[in-house]
Amino acid sequence: MSQQPAITPAWLQAIRLARQGLARLAALMAYIAGWNYIACALFITFDIVARSFFGFSSKATVEVTGYMLAGGIAWALAHTLAKRAHIRVDVFMMRLPGAIRVWLHILSLALLLGLAIFFAWAAIELVDESILFDAHDNSALRIEMAVPQGIWAFGVVSFAVMSAMLMIESILTALTQDAGEVDELLGSRSLTDETTEALEAVAMAHASGERRA
Repeated sequence: MSQQPAITPAWLQAIRLARQGLARLAALMAYIAGWNYIACALFITFDIVARSFFGFSSKATVEVTGYMLAGGIAWALAHTLAKRAHIRVDVFMMRLPGAIRVWLHILSLALLLGLAIFFAWAAIELVDESILFDAHDNSALRIEMAVPQGIWAFGVVSFAVMSAMLMIESILTALTQDAGEVDELLGSRSLTDETTEALEAVAMAHASGERRA
């Protein structure tokens, strides 16, 4: 007699829906971060050309592009985690039995969550301090530090929230569902995953080309 698949509890389904909603927000943030880098490159190019040929510049290239780079990195963290795209060394990990591997995945995520919470706390404290002292940068634009720091802090806090959501879902899944589901949630991306993503990217590029034509 074939074994019936485990029924997913309603509360676990709700947690998964919440995590998936957060993952969609993280994907949008990563999309914005990508365009932010393009804007950053264009801004630097414009400043170089303007300084070399027209004798003027923004006089704040270093500061503004630094803010853009920091914000872009922070805004992409949650999406990178959701897509399991962080660099990891797991040569021996995948050789372990599934029952052990699941809890090692959760342990590594717990360590990452602790680090993310610390970063989020430090980021919020930094923004609060900049608001308290009305801090401005030293560029000609005199930008209020709370603005770029707040954008950066939002990305870091989103990363911490995504880590917490994954932690809750993975622990509950490990206790109530099949261990393979935790592997799919936290494990390294397989060759199949990489191939599927590459094919999706090619299909999107092809569809975009057809719309332009």
